[in-house]
Amino acid sequence: MAHSVRDIATALGAQAFGAIDILVDRVAEPAEARSCDIALALNPKFAGGLSDGKARVAVMWDGADWESFGLEAAITVPRPRYAMSGLTQMFDLGHGTAVGIHPSAVVHPDATLGENVSIGALTVIEAGAVIGDNSVVGPQCFIGVDARLGANAMLHNHVSLMARVVVGDNFWCQSGARIGGDGFSFVTSEKSHVEAARESLGKTVQQDSQSWSRIHSVGSVTIGDDVEIGANSTVDRGTIRDTRIGNGTKIDNLVQVGHNAQVGNNCLLCAQSGVAGSTQIGNNVVLGGQTGVGDNLTIGDNVITGGGTTVLSSVPKGRAMLGSPAMKMDAQIETYKGLRRLPRLFKDVAALKKAVSKLTTND
Repeated sequence: MAHSVRDIATALGAQAFGAIDILVDRVAEPAEARSCDIALALNPKFAGGLSDGKARVAVMWDGADWESFGLEAAITVPRPRYAMSGLTQMFDLGHGTAVGIHPSAVVHPDATLGENVSIGALTVIEAGAVIGDNSVVGPQCFIGVDARLGANAMLHNHVSLMARVVVGDNFWCQSGARIGGDGFSFVTSEKSHVEAARESLGKTVQQDSQSWSRIHSVGSVTIGDDVEIGANSTVDRGTIRDTRIGNGTKIDNLVQVGHNAQVGNNCLLCAQSGVAGSTQIGNNVVLGGQTGVGDNLTIGDNVITGGGTTVLSSVPKGRAMLGSPAMKMDAQIETYKGLRRLPRLFKDVAALKKAVSKLTTND
């Protein structure tokens, strides 16, 4: 669908200059832009590509001298990356879904579907499930008994919402995500070698041949509004209480949230991060890629972890953490600098030792 430069600027709350009635039908990088595209030249280092493409219009940084690049029109924005949110939404072509139930889908007669719902091929919706208005449930999805999905949801293919999972409005879920699987919780009839090792901090690892008994997960998962979950991520149901994901939280691909975990509002859990069981994550927390958070910990509001961080103890609010085990980010960086200096230090010590030895010999 084509949009005028004027309409795009209005939607972004931005300023438009030049021939604002020009129509564009696609977003493109500067060097690859056609004459009917709007180029993303969001900072000066990308603007050079405009000479290699054919764009007549570009979105540029605030105060850009757009005419010097030979453009016929431009939109300038004070926060370019934020502008991409609205711009990409306008030009998103969607996934070709249509309202209605595919003939191959299996929808239990006791399920409740809202208005303008799309149910894809080979999807199964169990008894008591509720699907909110304007929601899309893609092909080969599973919605379990008494599960509730809010309005305006988008479930891509192969998503599973298990029994009694409750999800708020505006949920966005990528392919292969599994919400509400059983927690990984097992116990032995007598104290196990694992418990003994934990109590002794590894000093005692006894022989053990006991079998593991399942602790069943009788809780479920509750997810707030405006949450997104990435491809092949999992959120386990609680043992007794529900596992909870707060409003506005975004979860990347291949993320594991363990049973009983409580994740706050507006968090970012980046790729391959994992939150172990019964841990509480505050609001506005960012876990960098491959961050691992141990069980039964408390992570305060506004904590940030760098990629690959291993969190083994609770973290107060407002800290930036890095490393394995996690340390304050600035302390970890200084420690890393020290490690890099060690070879030079060893060399200097060896030279000093040699010099001292020589002086001693001469004496």
